[in-house]
Amino acid sequence: MKQIEDLIAISRKFGQDSRFVIAGGGNTSYKNEDKLWVKASGHALATITEDGFAVLDRALLNGMGEKAYSDDTVVREEQVKNDLAIACLTKDRRPSVETSLHNCMGFAFVVHLHPTLVNGLMCSVNAETACKELFPEALYIEYTDPGYTLFKKVYDRIKAYKAANGKEPQVIFLQNHGIFVGGDTTAEIEGIYSEIICKLEGKVAALPEGDTAVSETVTDVVPAIRQMLSRSGRGLKTLKVTKNALVDFFIEGRFDRLSDQTAGSLSLSKCPGKSGFEKIAKPFTPDIIVYCKSAYIFIDAVSDEEILKQAEERIEAFASERGYTPKVLLIKGIGLVAVGDNSKNAQIITDVFTDAMKVAFYAQSFGGEHPMEQEWIDFIDNWEVENYRRKVASSASKGRVEGRTIIVTGAAQGFGEGIARELMAQGANIVVADLNEATGEKTAASFNEKAGANKAIFIKTNVADMASLHNLMKETILNFGALDAFVSNAGVVRAGGLDVMTPENFEFVTKINYEAYFFCAKAASHIMKIETAWDPEYFADIIQVNSKSGLRGSKANFAYAGGKFGGIGLTQSFALELAPYRVKVNSICPGNYYDGPLWSNPENGLFIQYLNAGKVPGAKTVQDVKDYYLAQVPMRKGCNPVDVCKAILYAIDQTGETGQAIPVTGGQVMLA
Repeated sequence: MKQIEDLIAISRKFGQDSRFVIAGGGNTSYKNEDKLWVKASGHALATITEDGFAVLDRALLNGMGEKAYSDDTVVREEQVKNDLAIACLTKDRRPSVETSLHNCMGFAFVVHLHPTLVNGLMCSVNAETACKELFPEALYIEYTDPGYTLFKKVYDRIKAYKAANGKEPQVIFLQNHGIFVGGDTTAEIEGIYSEIICKLEGKVAALPEGDTAVSETVTDVVPAIRQMLSRSGRGLKTLKVTKNALVDFFIEGRFDRLSDQTAGSLSLSKCPGKSGFEKIAKPFTPDIIVYCKSAYIFIDAVSDEEILKQAEERIEAFASERGYTPKVLLIKGIGLVAVGDNSKNAQIITDVFTDAMKVAFYAQSFGGEHPMEQEWIDFIDNWEVENYRRKVASSASKGRVEGRTIIVTGAAQGFGEGIARELMAQGANIVVADLNEATGEKTAASFNEKAGANKAIFIKTNVADMASLHNLMKETILNFGALDAFVSNAGVVRAGGLDVMTPENFEFVTKINYEAYFFCAKAASHIMKIETAWDPEYFADIIQVNSKSGLRGSKANFAYAGGKFGGIGLTQSFALELAPYRVKVNSICPGNYYDGPLWSNPENGLFIQYLNAGKVPGAKTVQDVKDYYLAQVPMRKGCNPVDVCKAILYAIDQTGETGQAIPVTGGQVMLA
């Protein structure tokens, strides 16, 4: 059906444009004489398909505008919900809360959005006056609680508009909410939106742009705050830190007024006054409440010690008063900190609150910001429909490392890629740390294609360089707020006996397989000790992917084996040092991963290296070398990333073992 194809196309177009839609906001519809297709709750416009629309019987919808419902708010909303359910022909899809509004507009297509520029106007002090000046033919509706109350007001006002003008309004502006646009074609609607945005762009100042420097102490502060938010059975939180010119505009400066309020020249007054935080301290629209709740914490301390003191006091007071932890913290010097139950949730909170900052900024060009009033906020906080949306937004399946952030070095390909992929499937946020930038970016992207609520990122990392590792820690904290486990997997092999091995190759292998493990443990343990200090029930993990060659010598491969033997010595020593901090340190000792590039690369894989080095007596082909090694394994199979990941998960799950070297060799190496 062409009309439904057009509906899907316009839904996706606007849904994929952050100027118009953030998170799961907005809804669209098409109707004919008999049926209404409207976006179902829990579906995003950006990716919607035909299955994302609820279909309703208009004969049952049309009478709702004149029907007498209960005066009791709770009873009335339940009655309306039931009537919508009865009218719904697709019982597996809950129709959008604005369904009745879509039905009462006399146009085939209706597109309801929350454009940032529009809400800059709608959430301003002079919203009504400016709206009537700029868009005289539009219908303006002062703020009304969503649901039946809003529908009834719009229904009655449309009737009055038609009586006065002889036609229906195509554009309806809703104070502190958004905009509805109707048209007989989707092209007509696109044209109207384009005209509105163009006109508003000429009336507002340009947004502050560009990233700004984050305090270098972010790695000392944010992990501690994450644990404050996660302790007491609250579940591990994921934090995302954003620092840019827009954020600084509201949380770094103090001012009495905004000066030069002309397009392109809006600036802060030089005189001291109130914190800019006050301009964003309350929500502007119902959507902000759904995703970010209605209250936020502002921390304006200077020193790390004072920041943490303020954070702990205010988080605990907030949780005690409200029964939940804050979704948004604004910290001078650090920025906007979004607090999610998972990575997807943290990103949505970041996007929604950033949009709220833009709305507040644009509102200055229309007399200043006008947040929602407390009674409006209370209604949304307790409204069943928004609680349903909140539940849908936060829903996610649980894995064995759900909510944990795990760095895996050497994860761009091969064994590390396989380990990271399995940990991702178990709910972890994954940092792919590798020197191979092109492959690493592709690997992280492929992980995210299949991810649920978690996320993967790539960070270019040289594990043999402390500066690079410090950057790895910082970027991990900025993206996820924590480091729960560090998997030191990056390694190299240069096979050869005493007559063949060069000092340069020996030094290279030792630096990567032995020294770099020390560098990684040093960088990771600093973060982990901060986390454990703020949560007495929390454990963190450093896990080295060692080798069976770390348990017994390896002929003509002494450089590799020596580094791995040394690695187990480091593991045991680190474990003793870090045990008082509840940081467990263990090694996993895999057997041979024959299918990976380390062994099977046709140019320089170990099969080729071992054949050329004469490590396998009598071997004439690569297959001869492979058969030789398989014959040494009682289980007659090579080790694979799934096997190793199971051992890693065990090391993370348990709290009674540290300093262990866990073999995963198919019985090839058995511990005495």
